Amino acid sequence: MIALIVNFSVRPGTEVEVKRLIALMEHNTRLEPGCHAYIGLQSLDDPLAFSFYEEYDNQAALDAHWASPYFAEYVTNGLTHLYDKIEKSLYTVVSKP
Repeated sequence: MIALIVNFSVRPGTEVEVKRLIALMEHNTRLEPGCHAYIGLQSLDDPLAFSFYEEYDNQAALDAHWASPYFAEYVTNGLTHLYDKIEKSLYTVVSKP
């Protein structure tokens, strides 16, 4: 199993739109085969800082997620235009209860 953590900050005034797009991504992505977790987060310390925590069966499941039409609509053509900066890290899951 693999996990992806995406940390990003957005431009001031875009927070409401970012949360709307995150909710749409959560709804669609959680239905994907091979997706075990997809959680959007907003920092309590900095309202412009957001994260995604994602778990997938394998790289193929993550690749399918990235190739989905809603990823193109809500991330590529949506969130990326609101980012100030972004950092992505891919992990292997050590243990899962």
